[in-house]
Amino acid sequence: MPDTGTSSSADWLKRERLPIRRSLLQVVALGLAGGLLLIGQAGLLASLADAVILHSATLAGLWPLLWGLLAVFLLRAVLIWAAERTAFAAAARVKLDLRRRLFAQLQRLGPARLAGASSGELSSALLDNVEALEGYYARFLPQMALAALLPLTILVFVLPADWFSGLVLVLTAPLIPIFMALIGKGAETLNQRQWRRLAILSARLLDGIQGLTTLKLFNASRREAQVIARLSEDYRHSTMAVLRVAFLSSLTLEFFASVSIAVVAVFIGFRLLGALGWGPIDFRVGFFVLLLAPEFFQPLRNLATQYHARMEAIGAAERLVEILEQPFAESVASPRPVPPGERFHIAFERVSFAYEPGRAALEELSLEVQPGQRVALVGPSGAGKSTVVSLLLGFLVPDSGVIRINGEPLSEIDLAAWRSQLAWVPQRPRIFHGSLRENILLGRPDADEAALRRAARLARADEFIERLDQGYDTQVGERGQGLSGGQAQRIALARAFLRDAPLVLLDEATASLDAESEDLVQAGIDELARGRTLVVIAHRLSTVRDADQILVLDHGRLVEQGDHHTLLARQGLYAGLVHAYGVAA
Repeated sequence: MPDTGTSSSADWLKRERLPIRRSLLQVVALGLAGGLLLIGQAGLLASLADAVILHSATLAGLWPLLWGLLAVFLLRAVLIWAAERTAFAAAARVKLDLRRRLFAQLQRLGPARLAGASSGELSSALLDNVEALEGYYARFLPQMALAALLPLTILVFVLPADWFSGLVLVLTAPLIPIFMALIGKGAETLNQRQWRRLAILSARLLDGIQGLTTLKLFNASRREAQVIARLSEDYRHSTMAVLRVAFLSSLTLEFFASVSIAVVAVFIGFRLLGALGWGPIDFRVGFFVLLLAPEFFQPLRNLATQYHARMEAIGAAERLVEILEQPFAESVASPRPVPPGERFHIAFERVSFAYEPGRAALEELSLEVQPGQRVALVGPSGAGKSTVVSLLLGFLVPDSGVIRINGEPLSEIDLAAWRSQLAWVPQRPRIFHGSLRENILLGRPDADEAALRRAARLARADEFIERLDQGYDTQVGERGQGLSGGQAQRIALARAFLRDAPLVLLDEATASLDAESEDLVQAGIDELARGRTLVVIAHRLSTVRDADQILVLDHGRLVEQGDHHTLLARQGLYAGLVHAYGVAA
């Protein structure tokens, strides 16, 4: 990964800490207070050892020191608990806010922009990547401040007591972060590579689970297992590379810290014995300095332990930044309400759209849909039919041209309000894990039981629902497991009836159904079309005979329009498609 990516992720992580800055300062203040208590604890222990070893103090004379130690222990425990609680509460706020923003961003991007993304990789980003940031905000950031403040605080007490020991600590401490930085220079790149491989593995695992039936039928499950095993092995190698760097950093820190503490201990020991020229040292002072020497390096040890959390967070943030910074069409500052009227007049005025440079889906498309019309979009694959519907749904924004709803530009209309006026029935409807009742109520959760049953009846879904043991409370699996294709389509139609929207968009709902299910669903569509404007993507031309207007698209342009008989008489593209599919005239 280039350094620019690493820098971008690190800068983004720093910006994300701003809302919790006060909480982080509280954590640092609590840690610093705990450090002062630790210094007091070392002083009490030194006095206690001095009194017992050199002055033969009795238990009665030691009680004030013992009670003082107990109070310090309790206060330190309270401060540590408060610091941990505050830190993790702050990190939880960051994660909650970030997941909300990520989900909102995915909603803004819409299914058209996310069509090429793996659902497994996206779910891994929202769950695992966000979770990996906790250590950075809860532990690394507070510890980074404490690693600078606590050693300085300890030096304030050590230098007046024994300047030589303080000098040893001052000279050796900077070596630790210098060597750790040199060793860990490439660790961020390794972490980013690790997270990318985890995303690939997660996506492949989810695809394998969702496609298990297909894999078994084609006897490909063993081959897929081998692919997943290879990806898992790649991820293991990435993880081990990161851990090697982490262990090497820890080894460097422990080496320098141990050598420094040993030097302090040896010189204090010699001076206690009077073996050095500049004079002996008082036992209580020497023991006090010796107790504080390991504590001087403890914040640096803790920082080294949490440094891996920083590298992991930078690796995890790479994908989060990509999602959050993916461009989408900005909504206007003050969107207009949906134009009044029971029905809508829709006009495309020289609309062009390209998914990527050189891949135009629509080129200066102009068309009209009159209120109350039943309009069919037909054309060869790739003609732009789905793009027209995605633009109407607001999932895409034209590169040029204008879409007008009752004369008002769609780009200036409140999208949420506009979508509330739509009912969308795709070719493969999404049935969510839950009850049939919850799935039908998706677009209108406040509907009463009578409205629910009426919608199911109009969609011809009530007959199979009432045959089920639990009726509308029957649980279905993810993607409609437990329902046939026709039953799932009728549930989707029931949603549309319950929505009671003036504009209905369909990606031909009967394209992959058997004859009996097709008749039931088609009857439901005919019922749904009454009194509404209906725009349907037609895959089978036999279903468009009764359309008021047929719009024929080819390479993103409107090449023909009219009713079935008019277009047949022209002997153009539509007539060619009809003859090619063997549809009776």
